[in-house]
Amino acid sequence: MDPLQLCSASQDCIVIWSVDDCREKTLKGLTPRGTIMGSPLQTVLCLRFSPDDRVIAVCAGNKVSMMDIEKQSVLMELQGHQGSVTAVEFCPWQAHILISVSEDRSFKVWDYCVGCLIYSSSILTGYPLLSLHINEENQQLVTGSADGQLWVFSLMERHHYHCVAHVDLRKKSETLSTRRMLAGRVSLILYWIHPEDSQYYSRHEADKKEEAEATLPILNLAHCGLCLQDSQCGIFPSECSKYLWIGSSTALFIFNLASFELEAALHFKDWTWSLSIQVAGSCAVMSEAMSSKAFCTLSSMFGNKIAILEISLAALLDFQNCSGAGRMLSVLASSHVLPTSPLYFGIIKENLPKPANTKHGQKDTVKSVVEDRPLVFHTKIKSSGYTTAPHVTMFSPKTNIKHNSKRASKCKNNYKCKEYSLESFLPKNLSRQVAVAQEPVAVSSLHFSGDGQRLACGLANNLCLVFDAGLSGKPAAFSGHDGAVSTVDWSHDKRWLLSTGRDQTLRLWSVHRTELMLLLGPDSFPKPITSAQFYYMDTFILLSSGSEFQLLKYHIDLCRDDIRRYKPKSKYRSIFRLPLSSGAEVTTLSAVNDFYSHIVLTAGRDRTVEVFDLNVGCSVAVIAEVHSRPAHQICQNKGSSFTTQQSLAYNLFLTTAVGDGVRLWDLRTLRCVRSFEGHPNRCYSCGVAFSPCGRLVSCGAEDRHAYVYETSSSSFLYRLPGHTDTVTQVAFNPSSPQLTTATLDGKLQLFVVE
Repeated sequence: MDPLQLCSASQDCIVIWSVDDCREKTLKGLTPRGTIMGSPLQTVLCLRFSPDDRVIAVCAGNKVSMMDIEKQSVLMELQGHQGSVTAVEFCPWQAHILISVSEDRSFKVWDYCVGCLIYSSSILTGYPLLSLHINEENQQLVTGSADGQLWVFSLMERHHYHCVAHVDLRKKSETLSTRRMLAGRVSLILYWIHPEDSQYYSRHEADKKEEAEATLPILNLAHCGLCLQDSQCGIFPSECSKYLWIGSSTALFIFNLASFELEAALHFKDWTWSLSIQVAGSCAVMSEAMSSKAFCTLSSMFGNKIAILEISLAALLDFQNCSGAGRMLSVLASSHVLPTSPLYFGIIKENLPKPANTKHGQKDTVKSVVEDRPLVFHTKIKSSGYTTAPHVTMFSPKTNIKHNSKRASKCKNNYKCKEYSLESFLPKNLSRQVAVAQEPVAVSSLHFSGDGQRLACGLANNLCLVFDAGLSGKPAAFSGHDGAVSTVDWSHDKRWLLSTGRDQTLRLWSVHRTELMLLLGPDSFPKPITSAQFYYMDTFILLSSGSEFQLLKYHIDLCRDDIRRYKPKSKYRSIFRLPLSSGAEVTTLSAVNDFYSHIVLTAGRDRTVEVFDLNVGCSVAVIAEVHSRPAHQICQNKGSSFTTQQSLAYNLFLTTAVGDGVRLWDLRTLRCVRSFEGHPNRCYSCGVAFSPCGRLVSCGAEDRHAYVYETSSSSFLYRLPGHTDTVTQVAFNPSSPQLTTATLDGKLQLFVVE
């Protein structure tokens, strides 16, 4: 604004002041005078200049008056709220749009140039809405209420004011206090206006203070100039987390708009030695972009005190910095396997002497045709371009495998995958829909094979089905479970299929023979198996049962003897087991099988995620309060042999819980770097999946849609319609831009690129 102007309002009139003119007259000893715009006749609760400084919005009573500054007249009156309008904001990218919130607990979107109402929200809460903020970069609206509730809505054109997140400030504050310990000091410079005696609290006022602490009303929302790279380690170098100041009656908070978590809190009661205002009636916060300082103005709720605070942002964050795991963790193995590690058993297996009764002429069918060794991406596979440079080559398959003539036709790969395209990489067109059974049956698990040619799904009718990637033809059926199948998993060499069921068994199938090769019965585990998978390039089976997870070494006998086939020759034995530190039951676990990794992630009933390093054979980190409910799935960014990613991106993983959305975590910092809460999942356990490029995240929802997010935004990229029931499972094809979804009524949908 040039010249700089100031607008003030009282019950008598509204006045526009020229700051430069007031300064000159004050220096000359004259009384400054402003321009009277009019009389509001009611108490003014909010004033806002338009982006071009030609119009000012005046909130008085239940209407918003749009006043022309140059003509000193009322252009338009916006009426429609049932209560007093408490805050308004102009939309920065749409000059004619104004948004208002009111004590009627709703927000409205106006075209103030013509005076029409564009959108009116439903009643959000039982308490008045007090504050409003528009985030221009994410195109989001943030509003806060008197009971400490925060809502984030998307203002993107095609989102129709979709709710992105709902946050309880008090719960977030409690979570922050459990994660972090106060340390350090914050630089505060206090200026006092109208000082009073030290006896400024009465018994009644102390009771009011306790009530204010219980509700944490959101009095003010303001942009915070703090800018840190996501994960603080540069996984998204082009993205910076956006922060927001939240001013409440008893504290100031720094809120992360990416993860919807509190980064820091400054409680007024902690500074009684220098700050007499412990319960604020109003506050205003200002900080410039990339600035290291912020200024806050507080007014007392129970007196005529005003305090101005100067806050060092860096000192405030260091003051409450959370201690990490003690060392940098990484999914990628950074050292050789120690002799004391349980993984060492898989390394030395080929060096062990053969049993004495082994016949020299007998063919050793136990050995795999592929020796265990690290893999790197094929040099002819081009980058998907989904992640920023530098790209690194990590693992490559061994392609010079020799097969005997009898199995050559089965092992030959005639599948030609489509290469990911930069221009059209979003699989959002419904290509095919099939039913997994004649009767509606829930799909509990969905998993593509590593080459993307086949899709395995576990059903609630005790069956495992294997489809081709295009969902065409008749699927192969694997029957044998006496309960609903809860987990399916492919081996890295695509020869074996693992399944677990509610019958407390784990079964290992031969995909080519459609035959059971290994059975682990209920007597092997004291409690039901909650999760199981192949691990360490098919060397082990990793599973969780009760409060511990186990590492199983298995042997599959490939000899085909029709006379003695009833005698099971496949064997297994448990070589390592470890319980969670808290003793809570394991709800799910995850580990990478596509390359050698020492890290195992587990989630417990106590809402924690615990990280285990099997190279040292112990727990190395615990993340507390991951969700408000126990996580039912951990999904790691495992990549694909058909795309390339930064090596740092493999440290990202997702967690999801019923009613608490999806959260993206960085293993190295043990911090939530983004939260996805725009999809409804209040009752059912909806699955989540990473795209092979690591750029997209898909999840199911209860509104009969599958949602797709970009990892760089909390607002959904698009929704996939066409489902007939709750979407419970999603899976990306690792070799082509395809997404398969499964619903509660047993329908599979295939989405492809146009």
